[in-house]
Amino acid sequence: MLITEEYRKLNAQLHKDRPDYGVGGHKYVAHIKEVARKIGAHTILDYGCGKRMLEKALGYAINNYDPAIPGVDATPEPADLVVCTDVLEHIEPDNLDDVLDDLKRVTKNTLVLTVATRTAKKFLADGRNAHLIVQPAKWWLPRIMDRFELIQFSANQGEFLCFAEAHGVRQ
Repeated sequence: MLITEEYRKLNAQLHKDRPDYGVGGHKYVAHIKEVARKIGAHTILDYGCGKRMLEKALGYAINNYDPAIPGVDATPEPADLVVCTDVLEHIEPDNLDDVLDDLKRVTKNTLVLTVATRTAKKFLADGRNAHLIVQPAKWWLPRIMDRFELIQFSANQGEFLCFAEAHGVRQ
């Protein structure tokens, strides 16, 4: 299970109530363009796209998926490049392995991933912090590396960025 119906509704409400929720996709656009060029990506998927700011920053259509946003909530198809920024910390802990497995399923070549390792400034309607999983990079990395080959990692205060390849991509 990727998301419970109750949590999907809470996220949909947060997107509706907070214009500043789900708008960070543009922050890594330069990295995304470079990786897409480097791997010759024909397809890009923004996994957890929120308000589709990555697509807007790129200036061309990409595939978008967010289970809390009507119109982009259908099961995504695999893509050459998958971008998942500021998403995993919002996942229900019991569903994290399923979401990571789904990221593996949809990643044909490369995954660009950021994860916040601090609490959020936003809260769900039920009072919980919007970041349901607050763990350091050393907690996240084994889970990611079980599914992907890590090719680049960098961390700064409160988050990390990594580039990873689907297992078996490099020959």
